[in-house]
Amino acid sequence: MSEPKKVGILAPMPSEMAPVVKAMGLAKGDHLYYVGRVGATSVIATRTGIGTQRARAATTRLLDQGPVEHVVVVGIAGGMGPSKVGDVLFPEIVVDKDTAREYRATPVGDATPGGKLVTHDDFDLGPDEHQRLVADGFVAVDMETAAVAAVCEERGVPWFAVRAISDLVGVTPGDVIDLANPDGTPNAKAAARYLVTKPWRIPRLVKLATDSKRAADGAAAAAARSLRAVTDQGRAP
Repeated sequence: MSEPKKVGILAPMPSEMAPVVKAMGLAKGDHLYYVGRVGATSVIATRTGIGTQRARAATTRLLDQGPVEHVVVVGIAGGMGPSKVGDVLFPEIVVDKDTAREYRATPVGDATPGGKLVTHDDFDLGPDEHQRLVADGFVAVDMETAAVAAVCEERGVPWFAVRAISDLVGVTPGDVIDLANPDGTPNAKAAARYLVTKPWRIPRLVKLATDSKRAADGAAAAAARSLRAVTDQGRAP
């Protein structure tokens, strides 16, 4: 395929979008969008919020903005199997856990796809399900990518994902998802209640916050490098 001239970037939460804006030098555009250029590639970026329904809606809105030749999902993910905190992944295959439908990524630039990611809306995985997914070759889990892929494939737009591992499945308590609002912004009241009722988890939450920031920064940097490589490849003799 030809290298894209305009790419749409989707990141679920503000904490995932901010590193994208910084790494790609984007500026605030209309409404919820950021715009700019990475090398020769025009970029438009927006947040999806958390979960498959919001991801599908945000992808539809993005593609309705005008011609976008490629979509990139950028953010953090939970790791499983051989994955380690800090690993940056370009999943080759993404599966919707509820429908079992598979989607295959089409990377650009120097992104090398590998591994399988599963998307579902239930933040917490039980031990049996976790083990089954690892046995099936999955290395990461998130809550948006398969929904983005579904809309892109319906619209005939290629896509790929850049996900960095922020934590490991089975280690992070499932109830931490309640500390964020559906749009990904922090839920201050829920966080205050959580810290009062479960103070013994504060050290783990601090570590999760630190690891999540590093992972979000790593995913954004990797996505930016991939888009810059598009320009470099175009200049190659």
